[in-house]
Amino acid sequence: MNKTILDFAIIASGIIGYFMSISLVTTSFYKNRANNYLSLSLFLLTSLTFLGWSNTENVVLEFLNSIMLDFLVAVTLFTYFLIQIQHKYLKKSWYKWLYFPFFISLIIEALISCLDYVFNLYNSDFDILTYFIKDNVSFVYNVFLIFWGRYLIKGSNTISEEKRCWLLRLNLFLICIIIIWLLSNIEFHLLNSEHTTNFLWILLSFLSWWILYYGVFRLQLVVQKDEIHQYLALKTTNSTQTKKKINETTVSKIINQLYEVMDKEELYKNPLLSRSDLANRLETSERYLSQIINQEFNKSVTQFVNEYRIEAAKNLLHNPVFDKYSVEAIGMEAGFKSKSVFYSTFKTSEGISPGVYRKLQKQS
Repeated sequence: MNKTILDFAIIASGIIGYFMSISLVTTSFYKNRANNYLSLSLFLLTSLTFLGWSNTENVVLEFLNSIMLDFLVAVTLFTYFLIQIQHKYLKKSWYKWLYFPFFISLIIEALISCLDYVFNLYNSDFDILTYFIKDNVSFVYNVFLIFWGRYLIKGSNTISEEKRCWLLRLNLFLICIIIIWLLSNIEFHLLNSEHTTNFLWILLSFLSWWILYYGVFRLQLVVQKDEIHQYLALKTTNSTQTKKKINETTVSKIINQLYEVMDKEELYKNPLLSRSDLANRLETSERYLSQIINQEFNKSVTQFVNEYRIEAAKNLLHNPVFDKYSVEAIGMEAGFKSKSVFYSTFKTSEGISPGVYRKLQKQS
């Protein structure tokens, strides 16, 4: 029964892994240089899972398993990290030599296979020795590149905090896989059992699902949000901003300052903005700020801030320049911290969902 569940989980996740690999390089929403390497990495990891789990005696599959695709996974994932943090190593001439261990493994295995076929030199002891050497070298190589990638991600100042968190989580996941890989080898050689190995297959299978949500969909929203933000920042820099004129005699000094931080600094775009943060920024107390906003606008602080976010979202949804971006990414750029909050707040304010609003604007 447990074997059946394991087989089902690996097959289902494998299908998802291959499907994602193809989708990342064929779908315009996800297609970019970084995702090309993520796609290849996921394809290789899925293939390694199938090859290790199947234990087949097919000659072609045995050859694919013996050429140590692990070397190639290490480099493609490292490249993915470099592209995401826009690191200068990508332009270095020595960078291509990172693929050298894989090609050496490929050439050695091809030569050995040919010699074995012609002269029958490939005995079982030699088989075990070569596999042991290649397996340990690939382990060290993976550890080296994964930890090197982690070091570069932590030291990078070219990415947003959301992207940094995703890259560090993925890197940590890979470190866990490497640790379990080591434990599975120890268990196999000392106890001649494969319980840890089975757990490794499950973890690799789960990786496909995890990357699907956090590494592809959620990260793509962050990327789109950053693109929208960069476009708006550039537009703001190149154009003259209209400032809201406020009558000093009819509103308090706090209201003047409030308009200043909301209109000019766009403080509402911070999804973690709290009443306490806003009060501290205006150098007043939370209670007094709430009292003033309630008296002047008959609203709570949250309602006041959300109105700015809704207007910002409406402007983006109305602008055809941003038609290629998802509604969720626009909500994030406007300052909402989640899709559900954005949808519910927008519908309460406008009576329709953001998606319907965008369609109506296109028709008008």
